[in-house]
Amino acid sequence: MYVQQFFVEGLAQSSYILGGNQTCAVIDPKRDVDDYIKVAKAMGLKITHILETHLHADFISGHLDLKELTGAEIYSPKAGNCQFDHAPVAERDSIEIEDMELEVVETGGHTPEHVSYVVTDHSRGGEPVAVFCGDTLFVGDVGRPDLFPGRAEELASALYDNLHKKLLKLPDFCEVYPAHGAGSLCGRAMGAKRTTTIGYEIRYNPAIQHKSKEEFKKSLLTGMPQAPDHFSRCSAINAKGPALVRSLPVPRPLALEEFCRLINNGHIVVDVRDYIAFGGAHVPGAYSLDLAMNFSTFSGWVLPPDRPMLLVGNTEEEVQRATKQLRRVGLDEVVGYLEGGIHAWSIGGLPLGYLPHISVHELKRKLEQRDDMVVLDVRSQMEWDEVHIEGAVHIPSPDVRTRHKEVESNKPVVILCNTAHRSSMAASILKQHGFTNISVVTGGMTAWQAAGYSEKCPICEAPHLPRWLLQAQ
Repeated sequence: MYVQQFFVEGLAQSSYILGGNQTCAVIDPKRDVDDYIKVAKAMGLKITHILETHLHADFISGHLDLKELTGAEIYSPKAGNCQFDHAPVAERDSIEIEDMELEVVETGGHTPEHVSYVVTDHSRGGEPVAVFCGDTLFVGDVGRPDLFPGRAEELASALYDNLHKKLLKLPDFCEVYPAHGAGSLCGRAMGAKRTTTIGYEIRYNPAIQHKSKEEFKKSLLTGMPQAPDHFSRCSAINAKGPALVRSLPVPRPLALEEFCRLINNGHIVVDVRDYIAFGGAHVPGAYSLDLAMNFSTFSGWVLPPDRPMLLVGNTEEEVQRATKQLRRVGLDEVVGYLEGGIHAWSIGGLPLGYLPHISVHELKRKLEQRDDMVVLDVRSQMEWDEVHIEGAVHIPSPDVRTRHKEVESNKPVVILCNTAHRSSMAASILKQHGFTNISVVTGGMTAWQAAGYSEKCPICEAPHLPRWLLQAQ
């Protein structure tokens, strides 16, 4: 038995190849599937099975692309009612791959239709050796049950039962291969370690240490991070069957005149350059989405999915990277990019947007002088709860789209996050709503704490660690 993990940074998504001597399965594939084909070819394996644990909320699956390229059969939960050609699987179904037997176990809770695949390698023994459990059990955490309006109580209860009556009954040595790791919003407190064992999680996973189902449910139904907008869209797309990547438009270089014409026709502009470069000069009305941030997640969260996109980047390579990451969250209509970048815009004699940056020292001076301004903190609720500047206004960056009227537009607005990526994004949204006197704190709360102006935030220092561990430090 051979297992290889593929981890997508930002989305913190894990997919796998499970291989025998000649054939293999791909489990929960990402949308860009070339990696699986290359690895399988290098190992001399034929991809014969594509296994989905559930209808993924945070990314678009590559199951249809992989099927077209390999001819492999797709196996997906029967309860998902998927609309593409597949083999529906349910409790106690069995799939054979050479000497390996994969038992299907229904593990609803994160989603209603969720299944896990329990693997027994009969060439080595008769007990389960691995489980591909999707978003049911993570390292140090479990899947969130609150993504379906009106069903959170029901799903939390099902999750508890399926964990304690099924997955946690597997042998202690059984290896656990989850679909996500630290950084994903499909849970609350995942650890940085990317695989684990049943025995280790029984001993050290705080999410399954609760003494009763009621305690478990109470814990999971309070304090969950906000779910991005694209979560509901991606689930529906994955059930229907995503468009094949080969059918999507290839972004083309656009001369300035055509770029402007498309803006006037309703296309949105997404600037993927570094936030400092965006501050120096940008196309008025553009979104600032720095490729160095969690680009896929925040793109899926804030960009309108029904409008075609134009990109501004420094290089064609940046545009290609951005396009791939946009497609991962179902933003497929990337029409083109500005040929010559912002330089072409500036020498074309067109209006330019600017976003001033200030240091934490300048912010400190303004606060001490009691300047009449709004300090807008756009970090998450969890970060805000750990430490924040007294008197600041708190609106998480994605919520600026709908809560911008809560910010006083007649005063200077100084925006900060953990570094400045989310601040620049939030500022670009405020500018779209008519705010003109805005600046961003370069380095954000990280720089503020490094300068000694407040205690250090453990989440800002080590965002990959589970919150329960951070609170214990």
